[in-house]
Amino acid sequence: MPRQKFFDTAIKPEKAVLVGIITPGETEEQTQEYLDELTFLVDTAGGETHKSFTQRMQRPDRATFVGTGKLEEINAYVKSEEIDIVVFDDELSPSQLRNIENELQVKILDRSNLILDIFAKRAQTSQAKTQVELAQLQYLLPRLTRLWTHLERQKGGIGMRGPGESQIETDRRLILNKISLLKERLREIDKQNETQRKNRSQLVRVSLVGYTNVGKSTIMNMISKSEVFAENKLFATLDTTVRKVVIENLPFLLSDTVGFIRKLPHHLIECFKSTLDEVREADVLIHVVDISHPNFEDQINTVNETLKEMGAIDKEIIMVFNKIDAYVPADFDPQEEHPPLTLTDFKNLWMNKNRPSAVFISALNKDNIEEFRSLLYEKVKSIHTARYPYDKLLY
Repeated sequence: MPRQKFFDTAIKPEKAVLVGIITPGETEEQTQEYLDELTFLVDTAGGETHKSFTQRMQRPDRATFVGTGKLEEINAYVKSEEIDIVVFDDELSPSQLRNIENELQVKILDRSNLILDIFAKRAQTSQAKTQVELAQLQYLLPRLTRLWTHLERQKGGIGMRGPGESQIETDRRLILNKISLLKERLREIDKQNETQRKNRSQLVRVSLVGYTNVGKSTIMNMISKSEVFAENKLFATLDTTVRKVVIENLPFLLSDTVGFIRKLPHHLIECFKSTLDEVREADVLIHVVDISHPNFEDQINTVNETLKEMGAIDKEIIMVFNKIDAYVPADFDPQEEHPPLTLTDFKNLWMNKNRPSAVFISALNKDNIEEFRSLLYEKVKSIHTARYPYDKLLY
């Protein structure tokens, strides 16, 4: 009897290399931090990063983003290591995408396309799926030329003279029609959401905001005692979740929103405006910060800039510095023994200066949660009593 052959049917992660450039306004450390974040994005999408390439340039090359020498170096590595994907840290123009694909002969992605792929995987509700599809089509529209290079010319000859429309023009028209339909569908969903928000308008509304993967969903689960999906991945939450929460005798609404990130494509922000309406219409924002991240100050600035774009920066904001259990000071020496920082130590840090509404917690270990709940209660109570001065609920 012949021996039975066994084949490995497990789906292997795609092998990726990353490419970034160091412009005059950036340091090597900043570029490396962007590439570390890009590595996390690739991991979240199901890929496996093997190597990163960087090049110091005044500006990206108009034809190939990086110089021809660097592209040859990347090409040699791609062929020798049988790499599946090359991911660029910045958005590529259609011509750059086409030129790089012709040179490397593998799948080419940029940061925008990678984020869209993660969004497509995470979307659960009809609204999120529609928003992602709209963003994907808007991203694809100017890049159609690389998909139909073999059909760019119109058909000619006897019996082949049609209405004079090439394949690429047909596809462009179909995509524009689809974009119009999706925008109309989003307008209808917005109307439904607006009606729901009007029905909830009597309660004070609180919204969790922050950089992606800082622990917003963990805090949501802890305060509302609900089961919102939380994972150590970027963009684990894509669909806005709203829960009714009661602290002592005071009810309010708490919403969890999609996390922000640096270099987020503008058309993505446009498509997700309806999701972020929860932030715009909230009475209080809880800005969650991962204090254990080495560059959390940059993340705070990114979130503040996004809130400014949305017109929500002037709202009442509670700063919540999460993950104090994993915090390591900048001057930490691993060779020496250091006692863990106490809450008093954290309150004496510069982060607490000029921030009366700041609190330090560990949502995972439930450290200092009572102080956080008490601060949140006082904020919500002050808004509730100002809005409903004769409400007997609080007296």
